[in-house]
Amino acid sequence: MTEDEPLPLAGLVVLDISSFIAAPAAAAALADYGADVIKIEPPGDGDPHRNSYKNASYPPSEYNFPWQLDGRLKRSLALDLKTDGARTILERLLTRADVMIVNFPPPARERLRLRWEDIEPINPRLVYCSLTGYGETGPDRDRPGFDVTAYFGRSGILDAARYEGGPPGLSLPAQGDRATAMTLVAAILMGLRRRDQTGKGGWVGTSLYANGVWANGTSAAGALVGAKLPPRQRPDKPRNALTNLYRTSDDRWLQLLMVRDDRLWEKFCAVIDRPELLVDERFTGRPERRQHALDLFAILMPVFAARPYAEWERLFSGTGIPFGVIGRLADVIDDEQAEHAGIFAATTNPEVPRTVNTPIRLGFARPRTAGQPPAVGQHNDEVLREAGFDDSEIDALKKSGALG
Repeated sequence: MTEDEPLPLAGLVVLDISSFIAAPAAAAALADYGADVIKIEPPGDGDPHRNSYKNASYPPSEYNFPWQLDGRLKRSLALDLKTDGARTILERLLTRADVMIVNFPPPARERLRLRWEDIEPINPRLVYCSLTGYGETGPDRDRPGFDVTAYFGRSGILDAARYEGGPPGLSLPAQGDRATAMTLVAAILMGLRRRDQTGKGGWVGTSLYANGVWANGTSAAGALVGAKLPPRQRPDKPRNALTNLYRTSDDRWLQLLMVRDDRLWEKFCAVIDRPELLVDERFTGRPERRQHALDLFAILMPVFAARPYAEWERLFSGTGIPFGVIGRLADVIDDEQAEHAGIFAATTNPEVPRTVNTPIRLGFARPRTAGQPPAVGQHNDEVLREAGFDDSEIDALKKSGALG
């Protein structure tokens, strides 16, 4: 990367007409790498996502960390899209935009004339990206979709991940949304590539449901040929004691994932200092170790419980035996490896000095550093002047209620 090399998306104009959460997160990722993202939101309180940090399911904080994450590097334009004046503004912006992102349900898009067939005549070179909960067509196309219902619930992830006989767990806030955001980014870039090739824009998009099934793709592909995933067993009743969780003396959980125990069994017994297991008839081969998984678990449980995780990490490192810790977010934020992986990004916002970085890594560019996210309508005049409106027109639009 050279100092004078532009960011890869510099010059792209993106209209972000979306909320909660995958679509705005995708727009933020585009902004990270240089796109001019114009956030179109309702006048007054603006996008409801601005107040998500008050949501009871979010980690409690006085600082608006979700809006820093998803509103960063955008310019805010407050428009009442139900008014004729706002439509005039939107159409003027569309003529110079490269990408439009929307996640209103199909009926709302129809009412607001925000469907691709409404937009294409205005700018046929536009890449129009829409997100739905369950898909653009079908009996559930109009159903509101959130990641816990569409991505995790409908896709089978929550049911498949539960322990046998227990209730499904719930996902944490916006996990499926953030994965889906990267699908939206990929779809948009494909649309832009097609425009490079043909000069034509077009519709691209995805659904939370499709992304959930894709994330659950290994199990879903098996189901297509009649295979059934066996119920998950609790750690104290494993089918395979060598791909199981073990509690350490400092109350951490070590994930052992020794899928090639045929190669690693002897080394494993040496690491845990239990050479007698090598001659135990119950564990001489892979079939025997599976057959006597509960016996092996009963032996290994106190072994792992006798030492802290850090010591097990030291003993297993360099052996080739796959293992890991069940991480805690409190540890992740100060993890040296997270720093090397670029997982977090500094901001110039003193209230939220660090945030989560876009997961895309480029050898020739780094994401922009974000400041404070915009206030509602902060860039009204600036954006409208760029679109060719003069001061008298802007004043008239404000008086009409179209512009907040």
